[in-house]
Amino acid sequence: MARKAKKRKYSKSASKDVESEMRRYNRATAKSGRGGRGGKVKSRKQAIAIGLSKARKKGKKVPRKRAA
Repeated sequence: MARKAKKRKYSKSASKDVESEMRRYNRATAKSGRGGRGGKVKSRKQAIAIGLSKARKKGKKVPRKRAA
């Protein structure tokens, strides 16, 4: 029996956006808030969330945010 191919949850280009945001976080240049006017990004989770939301705004394939 052949195994069914697994669909990607996130597009490759979305992961590139997250990757670039992580790079900015590692170089300590990532800022939070609109227009980067907020403070420095403190955690990896926050950096990943910013990258995903940027990808979402560009219309890339990213699942919707979970309701908190």
